[in-house]
Amino acid sequence: QVQLVESGGGFVQPGGSLRVSCLASGFTFSSYAMYWYRQVPGKERELVAKINSNGFTNYADSVKGRFTISRDNAKNTLALQMNSLKPEDTAVYFCTNFIVWGQGTQVTVSS
Repeated sequence: QVQLVESGGGFVQPGGSLRVSCLASGFTFSSYAMYWYRQVPGKERELVAKINSNGFTNYADSVKGRFTISRDNAKNTLALQMNSLKPEDTAVYFCTNFIVWGQGTQVTVSS
């Protein structure tokens, strides 16, 4: 069964940091590009970051320099390190390989 399970969301003050993770199973994780998306109620899902199977990364302009996507193929894990968080980063964060989506993890940035 192809599955993605996110964890690590939470509540943080502006300027703080959070790390969200995504555990993959049921497919050859190392062969797939992986993505982090986020969604705010009433808005479309937004691409945050992408990492290719060879480790090449891309970021949305809104998070460049603050967020870092990484992968550990030995542990079938995708991560997103988020620093200098802003209230506008508040969203549900999803990982995906475009075959399946995780259930999402809530990130709330507020004072």
